[in-house]
Parts: sequence; C-alpha cells; structure tokens
Amino acid sequence: MGSNNFLTTWKDNVQYFATLAALAKFSKLFTAGSIPYLDYRITENIFCKYYEAHNQARSCTAYDATISSMGVGIKTFILKNNQSAEKIAEFNKLKNQLDLLTGIALAQKLGQFRNDRIQVADTLYGTSDRIYHIIGRADGGLRIFNTTYDLVDVEKIKIIQDDSSSIFFHDGKNEYHFNRSKTVLIQKFIVPPNDIFDVCVDFIADPLSFLLEILRKTDITMTSNNMPSVVTSNIDYIILPLYSTRNRIPLVPEKSGLNQWNAGGRRRDPDEVYIPIPKKVRETHPNFFPSREEPFTLQLPNGRNLSAKICQDDGKALMSYHNADLGQWILRTILQKNEGELVTMDDLNRFGIDSVRIVNMHTEDDGGRRIYTISFTATGYESYSEFIGEE
Repeated sequence: MGSNNFLTTWKDNVQYFATLAALAKFSKLFTAGSIPYLDYRITENIFCKYYEAHNQARSCTAYDATISSMGVGIKTFILKNNQSAEKIAEFNKLKNQLDLLTGIALAQKLGQFRNDRIQVADTLYGTSDRIYHIIGRADGGLRIFNTTYDLVDVEKIKIIQDDSSSIFFHDGKNEYHFNRSKTVLIQKFIVPPNDIFDVCVDFIADPLSFLLEILRKTDITMTSNNMPSVVTSNIDYIILPLYSTRNRIPLVPEKSGLNQWNAGGRRRDPDEVYIPIPKKVRETHPNFFPSREEPFTLQLPNGRNLSAKICQDDGKALMSYHNADLGQWILRTILQKNEGELVTMDDLNRFGIDSVRIVNMHTEDDGGRRIYTISFTATGYESYSEFIGEE
C-alpha cells in the first residue's frame, strides 16, 4: 500500500476496525471501567497487518511503522474532551545537557533533539512524509484518526510557561510540554473536526469464562500438568551494542568498533568500522551467524543489501565484506560524522540509538547466502546483558 493510497482509503479497511473492536470486547479482563482497553503493542501489530506496513516499533526510532515513503507514529491512549497529552520522546541520556538550560534555549534544544531523531528515521527508511495514526480510547468505544507529524519549528517557539518542574511551549503548530525530572517531551493531541472513524465496543461481560469455553471447544492439547503445551522457537534476533560493555561507564572506544578507522598498525579507510559481538552472545549462540569469513547478506532498513562477514579472533566482530560499506552507512549517513571525527556516546545519545538489532530471516538470497536484517535500537546501558530474544 502506498502512502497516498493509505491517506485516501484508510477508513475503508473494514477488517482493521473489526479486529480492533473484537479485541476491545475483552476489556473487562483488564479494567472495570467503561473505556476500552487496548495495549499499544497490539494496536501496532494490527495496524501493520491490515495496512501492509513495515513494523518499526522495536527499532526505537521516531516511527512505529512505515508505508512506502511515509513514516507513521502509532499512538493508543485515553481521550478526555477529545484531546490528550502524550509522550513523544525521551531524553534521559541527554539530561546533563538539558539541565543546564532554561526558557527559550531549553525549548529550542529540545526541538533540535526531536528533529534530529525524526530526520535520522527518514534517512534510515527513505521516508519523506509522516503522520500520526491515533487509536483514541473513549467512553464506550474507539475514536480513530490521523493527524500531522511535524518537525518542531525551532525558530517560531514561544514559551507558554516555565518553572522548576516543567516547560510548556508552542511552535505555531503544536503545543509541547517537557517534564524536567522524567526528561520526556510531551505533545498535545487534539481530535480533528473531520476524517474520524468511530468504533462502538460492546464489552463481553465475563471474558475469562468466554475464553476458557473457546479453549474447551477447540480441544487445545494439554500437558500432564493440565497446562497448554508450548513449543519454543529458534532464536531469531540478537542485540549488539555500539558501545563498549567492558566498563561500568559506557563509551565508544577511540580505536575500535565505530572508531576502528582510527586504530594504528596499518593505513585504514576512513569509513572502516566493525560492530562488536559481546562474549555472552558468542558463547551462548555460536551458530547464529555463519562461520568466520563466510559472506552473508545484511539488509539495511532502506532495503539496500550489504555483503557482510564475521571476523577477528573468536568471531568477535561484524563487518561489511568491503570494510568501508558499513562505516559509510553508519558514520556518514546516520550519525552524520565528518571524516576523521570520532564517534562518542554523545552522538549515540543525540539520536537515541546505542545498539543494533540483527534478525536472522531464515532464508537465503539468490547466491545462497544467509540473509539478516539490521536496524538501530536503544537498549539502555543498564540492560546490555539482554542481547538475545525471540520473535
């Protein structure tokens, strides 16, 4: 589905709205109130399924999905008086910089940081348009609509209120609120006057009994302890940090990893980098990648394919087969670094990415090479031991 087609036909997708309504019927599993409950991860998955969108929610970039050349932020929240204020960005790793600022300087810096992350997402996915798709949870039903997804107009920012706990500002298009202690940027969302789709939801009175009856009728196989049997899947992805995990304080080494071009010993290409593979991953999942030096295909978020390999002693590095290809993408396209300029943690924090997610697609290209995808994500320094997972 193209982006223009989505904008003109989104309300015709009967299956999408019917699925949202069906799941919302089970709200009494979670709440005693009259406002439907829908988990935001569920709505993201349903949106991507029925609008044939690429799910980017796990990448921790500015978009939850992409449709052709359009980035989509998918929000699910409670509406009060047809509006709500919702978090759109978190800057906890930039807190030291933001704590030094007040007033217009703070608001402009927040706008710059926000715009940086949007523009990085556009670069990653090749998007040029963007929207927010909103699933509003209201009394008795869902109010669904699209609204603009704007860059912050830094030059037009006006302060509404500024105190020790927060700052409110407006840029002529949207109203924002920054919570200083939580370092989150919040935007006010208002239901537009038209182009809305309302879904009525009738709650199932006793959804737990309803589900158990379905399980009984479908004769779900049970194990000896009367629990449904579970089949575990193969490991489909790993998370690789772009910073060093050797120290308590995270850092990007000056002569290795993303700064491998700066290492001594021989003349190096200014774009030469590698992504380190932590010892924990190598030991627990030695067969996730092909053997050392065996080429495989690494697919970038924009669809471009790189030839890649595992190299160095113990297979501790992921590189492109031509060692400058990966660095050209990460250093020049994404991080916007000049040749000879070191990558630091401040660079990763600025764009809200500190790791990559590598997915094994369990398929091969025409040349028989295994295919993997790579995308950026944010793990948080305190959780860098959680490098493996299942789809």
